[in-house]
Amino acid sequence: MSLTTKLCRPLLSPRFISTTTTRLMSDTTAYNCKALNVTQAAPFVFNVELNRPNKMNALNKAMWEEVGEVFTKLDRDQECRVVVLSAAGKMFSSGIDLSDLSQLASVVYSEDDIARKSMFMYQNIRHLQDLFTTIEKCKKPVIGCVHNACVGAGVDLITTTDIRLCTTDAWFCVKEVDMGLAADVGTLQRLPKVIGSQSVVSDLCLTARRMGSEEAERCGLVSTVFQTKEEMMNAAMDMATMIAAKSPVAVQGTKMNLVYSREHSVEEGLDQVAKWNMTMLQSEDLMKSAMAAMDKSNTEPPEFANL
Repeated sequence: MSLTTKLCRPLLSPRFISTTTTRLMSDTTAYNCKALNVTQAAPFVFNVELNRPNKMNALNKAMWEEVGEVFTKLDRDQECRVVVLSAAGKMFSSGIDLSDLSQLASVVYSEDDIARKSMFMYQNIRHLQDLFTTIEKCKKPVIGCVHNACVGAGVDLITTTDIRLCTTDAWFCVKEVDMGLAADVGTLQRLPKVIGSQSVVSDLCLTARRMGSEEAERCGLVSTVFQTKEEMMNAAMDMATMIAAKSPVAVQGTKMNLVYSREHSVEEGLDQVAKWNMTMLQSEDLMKSAMAAMDKSNTEPPEFANL
C-alpha cells in the first residue's frame, strides 16, 4: 500500500465523509421570490435570474429587496458554493424602474422640512447600496452573465460580481448623468477598480455612451464574449461546476481576501491572508487536496464537506 493511500484512506472513507457532511450540512433554504427566479442548476451551483422580462428586468423596489434577501441566504446556504447571476427575456436590465424613481421625486418636491427629506433620501440611498453590496459580501463566488442591454442600475449590479461574461450583442451604459443625477449605488465606486482606467470610466460616466461587448472585453469589464446567450450560460455553468468541485474553504477564502485586498494596501492584504490561513491551513481540505494531487491514478476530485 502506497503512502498516499495510507494517508488518504481515513480522510476519504465514506464513513468520514458522511459524518462530517452531516455535522456541517444545514436544511435546504427556501427561495420564494417574485422578481427573481432562484434555482439549483447543478450540485452546489445556484442560478439567480432577474425575472421581470415584460418590464425589461427594470429594477423595482421588490427586485432590489429580493436581491439583498436572496444573496444573504445564499451566503449562509451550505448547499451553495457558486452563484450564476443572469436574466430572463430579451435583455439583462434596462435599469431602475422609472415608477420607483418618480416616487422618490414626489419626496423631493414635497413641502416637508428639508432636513427630514434629506435624511429620508440618505437612508433610502444607503439601503439600496447595502442590498447590492450583499452580492459582494456573499462568500460564494458570483458569475455575472449579461446579454443585450445592461443599463444604469444594471451596471451597479454587475460590478458587484466576481466574474463577468457577456454575449456579442451586449452593451453597457452608465445612464444616470442623462437622468440628471450622479450614479449612487456603486458604479462610481466599483467600476474604476473593475476596469482599472480612470479615463475610460470618466468617459463612460460623463457621456452616458454605450460600451459594446468588444470594448467591454478589451478593458476588462468582462472576461469572455460569447456568440449566443445559450453558449454563455453553458460556459458559466461549466465554470461554476469547476469551482464548486474545489475546496469551499479555499474558494471562499480566496474571494474574501481578493475583495479585502482591493480595498486595502498590499501590506494590509498580506496581514489579512496570514491571519486567515493561520487557521484555515489546518483544515482537512488541505490534506484532501494534496493527497488527490499526489494520487495520479485517480482523476476524480476529492469530496469536500459543506462549509
